[in-house]
Amino acid sequence: MKLYTSHRAPNPRRVRWVMAEKGVEDVELVEIDILTGDHKKPEYRDKVGVPHLPALELDDGTTISESVAIGRYLEALYPEPNLFGRDAREQAVVEMWTRRCEFYLSNPIMLNVRHSHPALAALEAVQIPQVADYNRLSAERFMKTLDRHLAEREFIALDRFTIADIVAVVGLDFARMVRYRPPAEFENLHRWFDACRDRPAAKAGV
Repeated sequence: MKLYTSHRAPNPRRVRWVMAEKGVEDVELVEIDILTGDHKKPEYRDKVGVPHLPALELDDGTTISESVAIGRYLEALYPEPNLFGRDAREQAVVEMWTRRCEFYLSNPIMLNVRHSHPALAALEAVQIPQVADYNRLSAERFMKTLDRHLAEREFIALDRFTIADIVAVVGLDFARMVRYRPPAEFENLHRWFDACRDRPAAKAGV
């Protein structure tokens, strides 16, 4: 298998983190330079179908894109440690929090960075400061929700580390590019964030 990835982008890091948690070492990493537009070239788009990263090419030529979908596939091949839930209830709770963290935290943070970091101007037709500000404020509203949720919990979805934590922490960590840290008042969020970044697998692809 081949994983088309980029060390410049947050979503591929989610997959590399999943692989690191599970000790997956038999996937070839193929670096794609998004700043020069390699992901938009015909040979990549014809293979993947969209100009997005990451993408996992299977041995039979099937190509899977979208980081969470790739993570689910890898979980089926390498079930331990479990990151997506062991039964129907756990799977539903993990899915719920993963989607919340993606829609209300990670995506807004990514848009904030893409519309405020000079080096990422190549990825946008026009960088709009108001878009950056709006998305930062939107993310911070959800940070407040997460901070309350984490008051008596170590992790976001279950009593163990899951894909929901990976999606959330990778999104937040991407904001380092613009030297952003969550507001200091969110003490529970900071405790969780620092604990996740201290995991050995967090260093995957950084």
